[in-house]
Formats: sequence, C-alpha cells, structure tokens
Amino acid sequence: MRRLAIGLGALAGVALLVWVAGRAGLEWYGRASQDPEFFADEIAALEAADLAHPPPARPIVFVGSSSIRLWDTLAEDMAPLPALNRGFGGSQLAHAVHFADRAVIRYQPRAVVLYAGDNDLDARTGKSAADVVRDFQAFVGRVHTAVPDARIYYLSIKPSRMRWARWPEQAKANAEIAALCAKDPRLAFLDVATPMLATGEPPSRELFIFDGLHLSERGYALWTGVVKPRLLADFPEAGR
Repeated sequence: MRRLAIGLGALAGVALLVWVAGRAGLEWYGRASQDPEFFADEIAALEAADLAHPPPARPIVFVGSSSIRLWDTLAEDMAPLPALNRGFGGSQLAHAVHFADRAVIRYQPRAVVLYAGDNDLDARTGKSAADVVRDFQAFVGRVHTAVPDARIYYLSIKPSRMRWARWPEQAKANAEIAALCAKDPRLAFLDVATPMLATGEPPSRELFIFDGLHLSERGYALWTGVVKPRLLADFPEAGR
C-alpha cells in the first residue's frame, strides 16, 4: 500500500507539473502576442553575432518565426546565394514589423524571405487572417520605405499536424497575401503549402519533428526545393 501511495503521489506530482507547464505556455503566448519587445534579447543576440561574424553585403535576409530560426542548414541549402538567417523566437508578424529596422533593414537586403503568420493564428492568440494580412502590409511598408528595391518573398503559412484545425484560417491568410503579392512586382508569394499537402491531409509526419509543428530535415528539403530555384532565377548574379 505504501508503494501504491508513493506511486499515486508521483503521478499527482507529474500531473501538477504538466498543468503548470500548460498554464505557463498560455501565459507566455499571451505576453508574446501583446508585447512588441518580447523578443528583444534575441534581437540583441543577433546584433552581437553580426559583430563577431560580419554579414555579407546586401544579403538575402530570411526573417520570421522558429521555422526560420531552426533552419540550421539555411546557408548551406541556399548556397551560393548570400542567405542570412535572422529568424527569432516563436515570433508573430507584428514582431517582425516591430523589429524590422534591427532584423532586416540594417542589412540593406537585396531580398527578404519572410515566414510569419503561423504563430499568429494559433488558437490562443485570438487573431484572424485579417490581422495577418494587415501586419504583412505593415511589414512591406516598413521595408520598402527604407529599401525601395528590396524584393519581399512571403513564404506561405505551412499546414501542420499540430495546428491542422487552424488550416482553414491559415489558408485564408495565404490566399489574401498571395493576391496582394500578385499586384506588386517587388512582392512574391512562395507556396510551400501545396507540396506539403500533396503528402496527405494533414501533411505527412515525415515532414515534421516529434511535435508535428516544426520541420524535419525532409520538411526543410521540401522548402528548399520551392525557395532556392525562385531566388536563383531572380538573382542569377548572386548565384554565381
């Protein structure tokens, strides 16, 4: 009986830890959604990295949330294009707008590849496709005011296993941003959703790591196959 009591106590302790972690996650997302400075420390770390390893002149800046930040093979996958990874945290589009000067504009990029909007449409934020579209327009305005000739590529919000229930709203945001990109030659919409969905609905587990949200090596290979050929076609001089 004593062993049983200890076992039940341990299980209760684990359950409490899970509950606390869940509550902490919800509180984190609430702060991240509202506080534009939430990722300031990560931006400062990127600036420090620039001092240690100066970036190339007029790079192609990849910016956005963890799907960019965790793309550890980005420079290798995009070579010989001068790709610079400036993804940060589990950021939302509003954070990309807020930190545009420090994470994008300071490099005077020839192009920007933006992946954001996925976290915005997490069920906990209360945001809609309209919010994502509005913030995308704000991001474009900030960048083009400072670097008028920069090409901006919007990497479509990916369908994922974890957020499959949110896919209709994500698809709506993708469609509206694609329509905006079609009206401006300096903008382009890079569709990674269609080839991901070709593996199944929801997409194949093989495209993700254990959490069903972040990409696996195979997932990043799929993205590379969409992004790199377009960039090489648009910037042949950078690919030599």
